[in-house]
Amino acid sequence: MRELERDSSSDPPCYRRVAVVGRGRLGTALAAAFEAAGYEVDGPLGRGAGGDGADVVLLCVPDAEIAGAAAHVTPGPLVGHCSGATTPTVLEPHEAFSLHPLMTVTAVGASFAGAGAAIAGRTAHALETARRLASDLGMRPVEIADSDRAAYHAAASIASNFLVTLEAAAERLAETAGVDRTLLAPLVRATVENWGALGAQRALTGPVARGDEETVARQRAAVAQRTPQLLELFDAMVTATRELAEEPALA
Repeated sequence: MRELERDSSSDPPCYRRVAVVGRGRLGTALAAAFEAAGYEVDGPLGRGAGGDGADVVLLCVPDAEIAGAAAHVTPGPLVGHCSGATTPTVLEPHEAFSLHPLMTVTAVGASFAGAGAAIAGRTAHALETARRLASDLGMRPVEIADSDRAAYHAAASIASNFLVTLEAAAERLAETAGVDRTLLAPLVRATVENWGALGAQRALTGPVARGDEETVARQRAAVAQRTPQLLELFDAMVTATRELAEEPALA
């Protein structure tokens, strides 16, 4: 993984017209972001759009639909996709790149400024174009090798998707004690901020980290009684947390 500095001497031609293909959450959010950044934007367009007249065509479609969408694009513009796990080779024979915003996008949209962006390109020119597009939206472009993409995307899923799943489990258990998730949210925010600033070991708190096995046992009994469907998850998280707490401290 290599975070890319902006090098104005290697900037590609000033591409200002971007066709965004895909009317889902990501396509809609990116189209708005490019327009706010001063680009001429076509779209978001439906699948099957040719992108005629655009300098860059960006495909914001499910992974399984990328090749089919690329086949409809008129030859000429650079063509990119927004998949985190798929390499740009699926876009051939177009001059191809990928740009995956490391940001969750909900139905209400997203702010991309400050987010990471995993980029790749089949040519130096395509890679530099991906870097430029990401930078113009305020993102931090990082080049991800083809061989690292699955691991990168799995890490992103753990950090974002699985976190929501874990918080859903906490919410379900908290409800049995009359506690609303809005009371847990500040704790979650502080924990994430501490992890980002300090790293996992220094941010870790709680009974497992303290070695308070009696408290952990009482927690487990409560989970088993009130939300038995969560017991396997609880046990797995206790084991993983104990292993993290026991890792040698980083210098």
